[in-house]
Parts: sequence; C-alpha cells; structure tokens
Amino acid sequence: MKQYNVAVLGATGMVGQRFITLLDGHPWYTVTAVAASARSAGKSYAQAVEGRWAMPTPLPAAAAKLPVLDAVADMDKIVAAVDFVFCAVDMPKDEIRALEERYAQAECPVISNNSAHRHTPDVPMIIPEVNPEHAAVIDAQRKRLGTKRGFIAVKSNCSIQSYVPALHPLMDFGLREVLACTYQAISGAGKTFETWPEMVDNVIPYIGGEEQKSEQEPLKVWGTVSGGVIVDAVSPGITTQCLRVPATDGHMAAVFARFERKPEIEEIKRRWQAFQAEPQQLKLPSAPKQFLHVFEEDDRPQTRLDRMLENGMAVSVGRLRPDTQYDIKFVCLSHNTLRGAAGGGVLMAELLSAKGYL
Repeated sequence: MKQYNVAVLGATGMVGQRFITLLDGHPWYTVTAVAASARSAGKSYAQAVEGRWAMPTPLPAAAAKLPVLDAVADMDKIVAAVDFVFCAVDMPKDEIRALEERYAQAECPVISNNSAHRHTPDVPMIIPEVNPEHAAVIDAQRKRLGTKRGFIAVKSNCSIQSYVPALHPLMDFGLREVLACTYQAISGAGKTFETWPEMVDNVIPYIGGEEQKSEQEPLKVWGTVSGGVIVDAVSPGITTQCLRVPATDGHMAAVFARFERKPEIEEIKRRWQAFQAEPQQLKLPSAPKQFLHVFEEDDRPQTRLDRMLENGMAVSVGRLRPDTQYDIKFVCLSHNTLRGAAGGGVLMAELLSAKGYL
C-alpha cells in the first residue's frame, strides 16, 4: 500500500489527540503536520497540549516536536505538505463547512469527524462495515467542487455507532421501528472528570442536538446513492433519548426493535457472530477481526470491561431477548472516541485508500 503524509486539523482537542495516538506507527499514514486555532499556532505540539493531554498513553515523540500550524491561515502550507487531512476542528458549523470545502477545492481530501457536512447530499457519511458503497458518490462531489483529487468524507455521530451496526445485519427482516436510549460517556463532550467535576456521581438527561442526530443520521447511512447524491432511507422510524453518564469513555445503548417479519433470537445471534464486511475482507489495519461481539451473560457488555475490545474498534452486543411491546430488545456498546470518532475516521480513510479514492 502507498505511504501517505497526513495532517490532523484540530489536533489539540480530545478527538484530535486520539487521531495523533492512533496514527503513531500506523503502517500507511505518517503525521507530518498538525494544526489548531491561532492561539496554539507557533508552539510545538507538546507545548500546545501541555496540561491538556487527555489520552491514557503518552504523547507520541514524533508528534511532540511538530510545530502547530493555524488550520485556517496556514492552509496552503498544510496542503503542500500532506496527501490528505483528518479534520476535528472546534469551530462554528458554518465555518467548518467552509473550511473543509476550501481544503477539498485545494485538492486535499478531507476525512472529517465534524458534523458540518453530514447532511450534504453528495458527501458520504460512512460506517465502513455498514455502507462502504456510499464512497461512489465522491465522483459526483468532485464534479460539483471542480476537483480531481479533493473531496470530503465524514463519519457519523458517535451515538449511532453502537446500535446501527447491530441492527444492520437484520435489515432484511423489514426493520420498521427502533427505540434507542443512549448512555454516553463524558469524553463525547471532549471532557474529563478533572475538567467537568459536575459529572461525578451525576447523570444529565440532555445532550444538545444528540437526539436529532441519533434519529436522522441512520437514515442517511442506510440510504442509497442515486443521481449523484445519497437519498436517505424512509424507514425505520427511530426515536431516541440521549443521556450523559459518569463514564470516561464508551457509549451504551438500550435498543428496542420491531420488524415486518420477527426474527428468531438464535438467528439474530448467528447473524451477529457471522457478520463480516469489506474492512474485514480487505484486512484493513484498523479493522476489528470480529466486528460484533455477542455476550450471553446477563450483565454484559459493561462499559469498563468491554469498550476496548479489538483496540476499541469492535461493537459489543448483549441481553438479547424478546420484548412485550417490540419484537426484541438488546444492549450494545461502542468506544466513542475510538470506533465512534478518531478510530472510525482512520478506518474510513483506510477503506477509501484501498478503494483508490486517496
């Protein structure tokens, strides 16, 4: 596989730090530039994250020495130094949208963790095991942007990364209705217990915008590429409640589902255990060997025990049983800053590299 030089935009934030740790020693990608806001520009990366490093592993030595560039003002310098960028900037949504398009139009592909372009019709929003075929819309996007190489691809919201993968192998039973209650870790807000002491011994039953994202984004993921855009699916109907809970990492969901043809419990388990997709077939470096891990124990998955399965890139499913109002119910778990954010972005880049888009 070709070797790529990459930049991380928004490198000082929680997700940006995850990108830096995941890309350290990556077999395909080498971080040759880091960028953040103007207030961090000019410092070394080590200086910029001093007192803010939130990862459980040490700051990678190679990244520590890099000078921090201004993601906006130094765009030309960044584009000249890299093959593509990972974007995790913290800016108003309209500014992110404009910035990502500027990079794409400068012939620098953008792999984005941000939500700004998730509903742009010709921008693929890819969960690599679920909708890799959506990469085909990139050709139409390039025509709109007037580019040969440049494009934007986004990953979905972290809250849907637990339950959408678990429901996906069951779609042919005619999935009609989904109710999901998510219990989301504080790192999803870019926080630690040190920076957010109000979350200790507390649950907050509101996360701004999260329920709307959790109900709408799966319909784009399950949509189809047609006429140069992604046409959202019209079903299933999805309703959610999203709660912030006092866990460092890991988003859990309690899911209830109704189908046109009710599947047998053992058939569901068989499908989950057998599920393989393009990332596994291509043996992508960040792909989990077993995407869906099925637990039989009544008290699993558990956030602390299971969030790091397959380097945090697997989805855990358990407590599958019939329901008195819906057809089935189960609990699922994913690591929100690995599978749900930076790790999902790296895996999407690997998929697009293997498909020839990068």
